[in-house]
Amino acid sequence: MNHVVRRCLRLLWLLPGLAWGQPEPANTNYWILLEGKDITAPPALSPAALARRQLQQLPIDDTDRPVSAAYLHQLQQTGIRPLRQSRWLNAVSARLTYEQRRQVLALPFVKSIQPIDPALIITATEPVSKPQLAPVMTQIQAPDFVRAGLTGRFVTIGVIDAGFFGADSANALKHVFSREGVRLVRDYVHPNRPKTNLLRTLESMSDFHGTEVLAAIAGTDPTENIQYGLATDATFYLARTDQGNREYRGEEDNWVAAMEWMDSLGVRLINTSLGYAKGMSNPKENYEPRQMDGHTSLISRAAQIAADKKGILIVVSAGNEGDDRSWRIISTPADAQGVLAIGATNAKLWNRIGYSSIGPESLPYLKPNVSCFSLYGTSLSAPVITGFAACLMQANPKLTNKQVMEIIEKSSHLYPYGNNYVGYGVPQASRALALVKNQSLPATARSIKASGKSLTLDVNTAEPAVSVFHKKDATHVLQQEAAKVSSGKLTLKRSSGEKQTTVDLIREVIEVVWE
Repeated sequence: MNHVVRRCLRLLWLLPGLAWGQPEPANTNYWILLEGKDITAPPALSPAALARRQLQQLPIDDTDRPVSAAYLHQLQQTGIRPLRQSRWLNAVSARLTYEQRRQVLALPFVKSIQPIDPALIITATEPVSKPQLAPVMTQIQAPDFVRAGLTGRFVTIGVIDAGFFGADSANALKHVFSREGVRLVRDYVHPNRPKTNLLRTLESMSDFHGTEVLAAIAGTDPTENIQYGLATDATFYLARTDQGNREYRGEEDNWVAAMEWMDSLGVRLINTSLGYAKGMSNPKENYEPRQMDGHTSLISRAAQIAADKKGILIVVSAGNEGDDRSWRIISTPADAQGVLAIGATNAKLWNRIGYSSIGPESLPYLKPNVSCFSLYGTSLSAPVITGFAACLMQANPKLTNKQVMEIIEKSSHLYPYGNNYVGYGVPQASRALALVKNQSLPATARSIKASGKSLTLDVNTAEPAVSVFHKKDATHVLQQEAAKVSSGKLTLKRSSGEKQTTVDLIREVIEVVWE
């Protein structure tokens, strides 16, 4: 897939899956999916993780137990060297020859093997040394969190990304490192290197990407009074799972390993501005759009386990393929139902910015979930909402991941009239804080019925144009437009096949149902 961060950063995500029934490389990485576990093995969780599970009333189950040591020993006896282990998927990854594949499949405890998707590649031009996020801070009502004293304090956030080069010396992040707010870092690309190398070694310009994401979650510059992110007082665990500017197989298991590591530490909120779709030179190795279904890719399945069984809120960038006519839709794991997939909007009209990926019409649930402004791609809109979530978790630590996700959706400006372009729209801090306090929200949405081919509405706005979504049904957009307002009136022209229309007035939303 082409995951593009506009202007200053250009990302190319090439994470395809092998199409079933196609010839596979003779020597590549595979997931080896196993049967059963040792039920006497203790869960691989820290005391903090166990305490948080108990607080959320989430039971400990087999997905918390490690892969069977006996199975690992038998694999090693056959000459297989496991690379990664996944307790959630009950699987190990390994590089296998054709003959080794036959041997592995013959083992009685092996359920199946599945090719691992080729690696993620990030290419970049110059990094965003000081991303101007002030517009999005205004859009999501960040001052409301500031006035409430919410800065992500006591909330632990995991960031899974590419490199974090220079994070400890970046002006926007000095306050985080000076208070030792980054507790641990792990480099799954070069696990044997000193941990400081993750912050000090520059292999490609993509190694700035995780630094920019972290700044969009927690960055601030007090000397210039600029706030880049909301979670300025949060605690962080960082994991590098991707190596930029290099194409090789096996990084999907890095992603799963990082997720399970963070779960073992008790992390409840994770940002991952990564996506998997298409783009390999061999088209047979690409994912197909129909596979963005929430369960085909193993990372989507792992993400769903994290949401359902581990109480983790995963915030994922939706993808930047909106302008790619051969793809257009979100990437995985943004397709998993349990993750919070974030799209990107324009700054003024709050409709979908051109590059932002749309939700597949085949999904029975809405994707993306919400959106916010980002000039540089959904990689930088997702961390804004991660900071938003951290503020809510600080406001009420007893909230579950699904409750936080629901509050963010309900706080968004289009709710309940979401669509597959921007989800429920832009989250609003004032509404979210009211929901946390179980307060009722002011009525900002209404529905009207109409017939014929056009309709003139009286609208309360001083803006010369407003965003209109023409839809084939309740959620799927035919097209969006910037419609002119003249003397307080807006004329809608019904398109062929249009069943519903959403008129976005920012502070009010009108849903027109055509009869």
